[in-house]
Amino acid sequence: MPDVLLFSQLGSSTVHLLLVLGVGLTLRSWVNVHDTLHRSILLGIGFLLAVRYIWWRGTETLAPPGLTLDMLASWSLFALEFLALMGSVSAFVIMSRIKIRSAEADAHETWWGETEPRVAILIATYNEDLEVLERTIIGAKFLRHRNKEVLVLDDSRRDWLRDYCAQQQVRYMRRPDNKGSKAGNINHALDRLAEDPVPPDFVAVLDADFVPHRGFLGRSLALFHDPDVALVQTPQHFFNADPIQHNLGISQSYPDEQRFFFDHMQPCRDGWGIAICCGTSSICRWSALREIGGFPTESVTEDFMLTLALQERGLKTVYLSEPLTEGLAPEGLKEYVTQRARWCLGLMQIARSSLGPLSASKLRLRDRWSVIDSIFFWMTSFPFRIAVVVYPLLYWFFNIIVVDASLPDVITFFGCYFLWSFLVLRTLMPGMFVPILHDVSQLIGAIAISRAAFTGMFRPKGHPFSVTAKGGDRTKVTVQWALMRPFLILLVLTLLGLTIGILSDRFAFNDAGDGKWVVIFWTIYNVFVLTLTVLACIELPRRERHIADLPDRAVFVVEGDIRRQWISAMNMDEARLRGKIYPAGTEAKLRIAKIGDIPVTVIAETVDGNRIRLMPTPDQREALMLRFYAEGAAPGTGRAQLLGILSGMGRRLSFSSRR
Repeated sequence: MPDVLLFSQLGSSTVHLLLVLGVGLTLRSWVNVHDTLHRSILLGIGFLLAVRYIWWRGTETLAPPGLTLDMLASWSLFALEFLALMGSVSAFVIMSRIKIRSAEADAHETWWGETEPRVAILIATYNEDLEVLERTIIGAKFLRHRNKEVLVLDDSRRDWLRDYCAQQQVRYMRRPDNKGSKAGNINHALDRLAEDPVPPDFVAVLDADFVPHRGFLGRSLALFHDPDVALVQTPQHFFNADPIQHNLGISQSYPDEQRFFFDHMQPCRDGWGIAICCGTSSICRWSALREIGGFPTESVTEDFMLTLALQERGLKTVYLSEPLTEGLAPEGLKEYVTQRARWCLGLMQIARSSLGPLSASKLRLRDRWSVIDSIFFWMTSFPFRIAVVVYPLLYWFFNIIVVDASLPDVITFFGCYFLWSFLVLRTLMPGMFVPILHDVSQLIGAIAISRAAFTGMFRPKGHPFSVTAKGGDRTKVTVQWALMRPFLILLVLTLLGLTIGILSDRFAFNDAGDGKWVVIFWTIYNVFVLTLTVLACIELPRRERHIADLPDRAVFVVEGDIRRQWISAMNMDEARLRGKIYPAGTEAKLRIAKIGDIPVTVIAETVDGNRIRLMPTPDQREALMLRFYAEGAAPGTGRAQLLGILSGMGRRLSFSSRR
């Protein structure tokens, strides 16, 4: 009889899940993703299902009160989950609105009339190589906006960079110390600009590795037609794969981690009037910057704090969701994790600053909420991701029941909430959310980020600014043992616990009853997440590769022979051609539209053509840089492609060299 009852309950729960699935699959046919009402309805249902789920968790799945390990584990996981769910609900509210400003930029193009506003383009640099800096400097020089000045702010005081800037006819600045890190560097430049006979009307900020597209200034300046707009932020795109994409072999089939924030969350934040400055790829009104005294230095994330300082004065920060710059994503996993830990630390410093959510400042309620939402993200998402991996082990090795729930109830309450949320995200931001990969990207930095979150919250002062290293030797396989070790240990323990639990009752008992199915599900899920996390910690060699480049035609000119060939891959130094095969050592010219005849030498023969070395003139080199970085569509992929992900990871797991 109990088996019949369980089957009946399981069938009823499955019907609930199928109903959610059926409705969810129709969403794309009738939902207008730019309609606030439609977004509010979908996310409102998600909010109700979240409340329903957390109520069930709090009233029916927890261990009874008492001084027991079961209670400690059960209630602590529930507390983490409750806080993480509050962060998700806050994100749901933000996502209920969206604002796309491209039409506004079209309508107010050249609102300034015949006299272009003067723009100072600040390129802050600390330790970047010339290879990184030159493309940014050249990209800034060749922006279509004529009334501009490019300034390189060198916080390492390098003579070779001063000489290069003189050669490029751009302004070079250095200061006697590094006080205030990047914010201090920019503020020093602002003070020098204030001494000029004609100060700028606007200030654009570029990181040393971010190249502006030709229309960056014109499109962004259009939004300053509103005199209350103090800052325009544009998205960051990356012309190389981030470490997770590269190490898992999915750079062409899975979006980089920042696409969710820049392509979806920032336009939603703009819908609420709380779009945030992200440092690079932004433009600020000169008068607004001088009014607030420059970039704040209380936090290592001076960009977010700049947003709050402007909003406190009643000024607007807006977002233009167009690919107008592209830069270099962290190439190494250590740099990737360090960068995100710095962002987290900076946000905690803001939370404790004079512009924090509980401060006596004049910030609006929504601005305070903006900070609180970010606090929830950094302080709850990453510790909860660690907990999800660790807590099932308590059952396998110590017989501690963390969630006491029946399988039908799990399907009814958690399954319906999770499936609805997944289908809504799939509708509002297609191709952004692949559950296992999303968890890998969070877990890989979770330990460092969690440490930064609590360190920054309780000890916000006295932390040095950590610069994200760019460039360097990436030609060897590197195993990041320090990052991998905790995940490898957890993977071994998870596999061991699952195996022993199946074979013997000595370690894992049946006290959890039907709830054991919950533990088994999360354990198997964690095996996949931990396996990919460990794999991502093995850094593969990489070379410069422009992931947005498509095959192009060119003319290969050898003495007495002219052939049209396909360029299948190309960077600043080498190219791969498909067509007639020439012997190694052949000297020729490669004729490319708008660039001219580039001297080349055949390096090697390939199956379908040749690999050649490029020897461009200085003018041709600049033209190539503009072609690669300053023109064309956004690099990378904007949405996940399931077959490509499976294919890429299959090659990675088989250790194939085809990438």
